[in-house]
Amino acid sequence: MKTAKRLNNIKEYYFSRKLREVGEMIKVGKPIINMGIGSPDLDPHPDIVKALEKSILEPKAHMYQNYKGIPELRKSVTEFYKTHYDVDLDPDSQVLPLMGSKEGIMHISMAYLNPGDEVLIPNPGYPTYASVTRLMQAKAITYDLKLSNDWQPDFKELENLDTTKVKIMWLNYPHMPTGAEFLESTFSFLVKWAYERNILLVNDNPYSFILTKKPKSILSIPGAESVAVELNSLSKSFNMAGWRIGMLSGKKSVISEVLKVKSNMDSGMFFGIQKGAIAALKMKPEWFEKLNEVYNKRKELILTLINKIGAKIESKSVGLFLWAKIPEGNISSEEFVDKILYEKNIFITPGTVFGMQGEGYIRFSLCVSEEIIIEAINRFKS
Repeated sequence: MKTAKRLNNIKEYYFSRKLREVGEMIKVGKPIINMGIGSPDLDPHPDIVKALEKSILEPKAHMYQNYKGIPELRKSVTEFYKTHYDVDLDPDSQVLPLMGSKEGIMHISMAYLNPGDEVLIPNPGYPTYASVTRLMQAKAITYDLKLSNDWQPDFKELENLDTTKVKIMWLNYPHMPTGAEFLESTFSFLVKWAYERNILLVNDNPYSFILTKKPKSILSIPGAESVAVELNSLSKSFNMAGWRIGMLSGKKSVISEVLKVKSNMDSGMFFGIQKGAIAALKMKPEWFEKLNEVYNKRKELILTLINKIGAKIESKSVGLFLWAKIPEGNISSEEFVDKILYEKNIFITPGTVFGMQGEGYIRFSLCVSEEIIIEAINRFKS
């Protein structure tokens, strides 16, 4: 039986394929250090775990849940956005809990894209934006992000772009993989630009608390409520990646349309996870400060490792990753990464996973303990 045409241009996710290879190396006894994946290795706050445990005994814990999430969770999201981003949201019409923001990427695309529609996708950027676009049989149009422009969109290029078929523009600031910061000047321009062209802006915002001075949201930009939504996640900032919980917030009509898709795709989120999320969203600033103390120490050690392998950091960065330039020469990012994997048993992510603008770069995750980073450094002493 032939597969659907939508799969013709879809490849297996790089990390799925590469981690299978890494897994086989581990099976035969290779002491692999994985510095490629952004899966937090730290524990959630004890209050979050206690909330989950306590919820199990509640009468309706094991029943189907509301497709929009329990009211208490939506209210907690609005309080979280007001406290940290100074954004006012209506819990009934502007918030939709999700089983991770990756689910939201699919649901937004399913709600708005027809075959032949166009979508603006950052290069480099999160690969899922492009793969989901292709699954919808829409066309992925990349916009280049360059070091010379601080990894921000080029306003002149956007002004000159034919956007007659463009429906969605994906944004991701703080940016993954480069670590570029959220700039209000960028978002102010984009809100006006998108409004004039009837384009939906979607900012994917899971890294706003990690090594940043202040968390920011596109929804704080004047006019954003008429043109933008934002995906957010508890995976990175609360060490809850495996819990699979995030949220979509912003423009009311978009929330309503996405709910039409979501309500046909699942039967509600487990009650206990929602209770854990409520506890997470109530965390005080001290939680983020302690988290960033850990990541700052790891960052300093990885900078030493980057120097050991001959790469270099070209710009300041925030978020959960370090984006490094490999030495000039006749070797690609993937070849560079494979050389280190096979010779030193260390897995790093090649920049080309995120688009051709990532050629010449590699990405390191901060989700590795100090002890393991020191071990990686020591492997370059011999």
